[in-house]
Amino acid sequence: MRVCSRYGLMGRLKRILLWVLGVYITIPFLVKLCPSIQAKLVFLNFVRLPYFIDLKRPQDHGLNHTYNFYLQPETGVNIGVWHTVPDQMWKEAQGKDREWYDSTFKSPYPVMLYLHGNAGTRGGDHRVQLYKVTIHPFFHTSLVVPGWGDSDGSPSESGMTSDALFLYQWMKERVGSKPLNVWGHSLGTGVATNLVRRLCDRGTPPNSLVLESPFTNIREEAKSHPFSMVYRYLPGFEWFFLDTISANDIRFASDENVDHISCPLLILHAEDDSVVPFHLGKKLYNIASQSKSLSGHKLQFIPFPVSLAYKHKFIYRSPELPHILRYSN
Repeated sequence: MRVCSRYGLMGRLKRILLWVLGVYITIPFLVKLCPSIQAKLVFLNFVRLPYFIDLKRPQDHGLNHTYNFYLQPETGVNIGVWHTVPDQMWKEAQGKDREWYDSTFKSPYPVMLYLHGNAGTRGGDHRVQLYKVTIHPFFHTSLVVPGWGDSDGSPSESGMTSDALFLYQWMKERVGSKPLNVWGHSLGTGVATNLVRRLCDRGTPPNSLVLESPFTNIREEAKSHPFSMVYRYLPGFEWFFLDTISANDIRFASDENVDHISCPLLILHAEDDSVVPFHLGKKLYNIASQSKSLSGHKLQFIPFPVSLAYKHKFIYRSPELPHILRYSN
């Protein structure tokens, strides 16, 4: 009886093992045959955490000095934007309309265009918390990424870059000669360097660029990402996965872009970041330090030690961050 039971258990374990092995082998071929799957895994815009929030009401997230509105980079496409004013203007901001918020671009405070990373929405908690840091006490902030949350469209590298350029120009028309800065986090750093490269090539660089948890290029990031761990040593890994990313025209080549950027550059990275490993941010800084276009511009790399446990999303917790931002420009 016990022998039969043991053989039955072994049989079930063998079936489970074969099933797991079958799934493991099937996934690379499925990704290769359907490249759009890989694009979705890069952008993760279908992951809309937190659920059941109204992005039209930023005050529900403690941002009662923030206005939600929508811009149209092209006909029929709306992208959601949050505009937050510095804390000196919080009381005055209560209950104000978009016309009032637009008028605040003429205030003496610098402005930050923030481009967030993949997954979630502009209402994600770590983004909201960072929002509060960047506006205290001297920054306006505007947040946008197309294809996420209630924004229209499906994300692509070219589309995200074009939309970021559209918003930057929209903001520039309103701020005039006042400082306008660009901040990217995670995947948003790739969009940010694409945007700033375009601006610098036109001879109109922003006042500064901040890269939080950046990578060198999407291939190196995908190879280093925790999700790739189970396939990293599989024969043909690059052909199955990395070449498929390239087939989707996704590059996010920040390591190339820094050779064309001519404005102050600040890189922030936590040493215990497991999503975008610290060594990629450090490598990008080393490449930037050799860039001729950045010669003569302030270039900083600020690491956050493991003991702080800031990981990928929590650099906003640093009490030094407002001071770092103030003196990096």
